[in-house]
Amino acid sequence: MAYETIKVTEAQAGITVITFARPEVANALSTAMGRELLDVWSRLRSDADLRVVILAGEGRHFQAGADLKERNGMTDEAWAEQHRLFEAMIRAQLACPVPIIAAVQGAAMGGGCEMSLACDFTYAAEGARFGLPEAGLGIMPGLGGTQLLTRAVGARRALEIMTTAAPFPAEKALEWGLVSAVVPADALTETVLAVARQIASRAPLSVRGLKRVVHGGQDLDLKRAMDLELTVYNNLFTTEDRREGVASFNEKRTPAFAGR
Repeated sequence: MAYETIKVTEAQAGITVITFARPEVANALSTAMGRELLDVWSRLRSDADLRVVILAGEGRHFQAGADLKERNGMTDEAWAEQHRLFEAMIRAQLACPVPIIAAVQGAAMGGGCEMSLACDFTYAAEGARFGLPEAGLGIMPGLGGTQLLTRAVGARRALEIMTTAAPFPAEKALEWGLVSAVVPADALTETVLAVARQIASRAPLSVRGLKRVVHGGQDLDLKRAMDLELTVYNNLFTTEDRREGVASFNEKRTPAFAGR
């Protein structure tokens, strides 16, 4: 598909890269971008060959949040309609069955920060900044940010971040567990691609199962979470990939997983 506000490319078989492509406005989230992101996430959900998704920004910034110039003067009805689109977009991202890695450079503010939180993990470039400034605009995060941030850093830190509405550097994000690593800007793309390649080399049904269990188990008590784990585990050991994994180990060769 050809899009106007995002770029969708394949870094290699099984690794899809979604790039915000409005660098002239710090990749701000417009209605058109929300519509295109909803479309691509919906399409990717049914892609059986998909292994990993990388979410990145073109130019100096990851994503500066909602396009406030577009929102200036919006009626309440138009705002609500736009936000319903954005809600569907973020839920489609969260429903992606494979790991999503955010590659953050420059600003990840507001909705951009929330979209990084909706990824499974994040790598940041030196100099990157995160923030949820909505309390300074008379609103609050509405793309899952209040819940995703709280799950990531705890209620006390999350409330401080959101009520002060102050940006924080990548190094703080690393300290608080929001990013996996902070790397030189010129190494960000290759760092994330290396992680994506490693994940893509693993048994795809195992990777999808792990994402399902980790996320699905968070809202369950321990017994039900372990039951979910065993349900997925019991499905996996009957697969061709499990047989291939054990055989390749014993034959001292690289496994050839087929997702079956």
